[in-house]
Amino acid sequence: MKAKILKYRLELAGLVTGTIAGWCYWYFVGCASGNCTITSSPLNSSLYGAVMGSLFFSMFKREKPKQTDNN
Repeated sequence: MKAKILKYRLELAGLVTGTIAGWCYWYFVGCASGNCTITSSPLNSSLYGAVMGSLFFSMFKREKPKQTDNN
């Protein structure tokens, strides 16, 4: 479990950051009329923020170079 958390720490950080940002967007900006699909509900806004945050943070993940054997 600890190995998976360490492996996906950037995605998890993005997930938490995005969830908080999505909720804050709903709370401070939101949608007064209720017609907006994403921002009309705190759950929708938080889930959308979580997905976007995770995707954004995963862009900064470094890939380990593959070692080739030249034998």
